[in-house]
Amino acid sequence: MAHWQLYFTNYASMLHNPARFKPSFIEDDLDSDEELEVYDFNEPEPGSPPGTLIIDEDASVPNIFLIDYNPDEAIGIQLSTPEECIPYLDSHSVSWMDVQGLGSEDILKRLGKVFSLHELVLEDIVNIPQRPKVESFEDQELIILHMVTSREDGRGFYDEQVSLILGKNYVLTVQEEPENDVFEPVRQRVHRNRGVIRSQRADYLAYALIDAIVDGFFPVLEDYGERLEDLQDEVVEKPTRQTLDKIHKIKRELLLLRRAIWPQRDAINSLIREESPLIDSEVRVFLRDCYDHTVQVIDMVETYRELAANLMDIYLSSLSNSTNEIMRFLTVISTVFIPLTFLAGVYGMNFDTSVPGNLPELKMPFGYPLFWLAIFAISGSLLFYFWKKGWLFSPK
Repeated sequence: MAHWQLYFTNYASMLHNPARFKPSFIEDDLDSDEELEVYDFNEPEPGSPPGTLIIDEDASVPNIFLIDYNPDEAIGIQLSTPEECIPYLDSHSVSWMDVQGLGSEDILKRLGKVFSLHELVLEDIVNIPQRPKVESFEDQELIILHMVTSREDGRGFYDEQVSLILGKNYVLTVQEEPENDVFEPVRQRVHRNRGVIRSQRADYLAYALIDAIVDGFFPVLEDYGERLEDLQDEVVEKPTRQTLDKIHKIKRELLLLRRAIWPQRDAINSLIREESPLIDSEVRVFLRDCYDHTVQVIDMVETYRELAANLMDIYLSSLSNSTNEIMRFLTVISTVFIPLTFLAGVYGMNFDTSVPGNLPELKMPFGYPLFWLAIFAISGSLLFYFWKKGWLFSPK
């Protein structure tokens, strides 16, 4: 058990000293002028030979963690070199090699030699991002998926490519960075012997990892559900320009989330439908449940995208209603002042009052108070009429 404690000690220290993580996209603060960050595709130049690896200069140095277990015990250690994996490849126990980081071409090529990876497989693992897919080889299954995790502030998410190599007695996982993964529950299940994972083969471990990746979408979608509820209240009560920016950002994020989950449905479906000697029929039953979860995630994403589109319509309607309210108020004010302006204009003309027919009211007693009495009477009558019609105030 000391090996396991050493593994978690090294793993925890690595998490507290992370290298720079490059997410698929994150949502910056709304007060910032920075745009959403997107992936720089690590694709080789046109005409490059097959198997060319493009290493991001900001990628962290790979760390290799091994979990080897059987029904009786489980050990976890950190390996110094890829060659230390060799004794575990043909053992009777199940071995999980977790490589975290893509920052060393030498280590990755040595890892490819140890696991006899095809040069194109290694290229797909290193040159990110790749579309989720499944490829079958003679004694291996390549599974490329996208793993998402929520940001600490609950706004946006991190998107990371995870590559799984399923062998007879081992599973090799390659992650971009160590900071964000959803595999900790699987590690705990192996360590504490929860469920049946330690009594199963490597294909069940691969299923557990795939299931953890798919289930990781649900907390992210819960965050988007809460954000959409807040936006609904904001759009109805007091829509602003910032509200429109929030709607545009959440629509773009949901689109990218949809692009991450849709191909994974096809990848998991191919694992279920295609016969592989590395995957038992019992494990395919579990994979069907994983497929159902993927479909559920897709339904939630589509529902949220429709809600975001409806929010845009509500925003435009609210903006139109606000404009109509302002125009109605200005129309009422103008209508009230039209007769008052007429009276003020008539009695403001400088005609000779000594000539008959030229504004005789200017000489009448109490003419000035009577003028103001007429002003208030006309204004009050118009305002009362508008109020009775419901034009003066907005309905609650």
